[in-house]
Amino acid sequence: MKINIILADDHQIFRDGIKSLLSDESNLEIIGEASNGEELLSLLKTKLSDILILDVTMPKITGIELTKIITEQYPYIKILILSMHKNEEYVISAMINGAKGYLPKDTSRKELLDAINSIANGEEYLGKLISSSILKSYIKKSSSGFDRLNKDEQLTSREIEIIELIGKGFSNKEIADRLFISVRTVDSHKNHIMCKLKLRTTAELIIYGIKNKIIEIE
Repeated sequence: MKINIILADDHQIFRDGIKSLLSDESNLEIIGEASNGEELLSLLKTKLSDILILDVTMPKITGIELTKIITEQYPYIKILILSMHKNEEYVISAMINGAKGYLPKDTSRKELLDAINSIANGEEYLGKLISSSILKSYIKKSSSGFDRLNKDEQLTSREIEIIELIGKGFSNKEIADRLFISVRTVDSHKNHIMCKLKLRTTAELIIYGIKNKIIEIE
């Protein structure tokens, strides 16, 4: 089954470049593109997209504002931010407002494909971009709902191991290969962890892991 993608960036040459990079991928199809925020919102009324690749600095409506609007109006659309901005302010704002991934525009073709496929499979793609300094800042800006473990939230050794690997930026497939288990089993463990800890996103799980010293950051 093909993954339908919409590109939103104000530079035609960049959109053309992304289309060229993805053209050989039989499971991906570019079904539309937009050069500004208003054009994008209009396009979404007629095009059903699985993934939206979105720039932060969009004319008329910013990428962060669009992320919030689209997440609320079209929760089934998964947003991947592809931006020249690498500083924590943009990354954190995108994550908080519902983006499923964030990559710099100078990313490799392989990482872009990894991000698209991970997001399409229901994962968030934090990748190697999320440095320790960004995570620390995100923790400070997040609500205080990630308290330390209590007796009712004891994690198994396998669950702790999976949280550690998620914190290192491994995808579900990479975790499965590393632990010699199936991707389905990783999904099951992850869902059970999220339910047990009453968390909603991978970003929240990473924050929880850091606060409980399961994940170490420099």
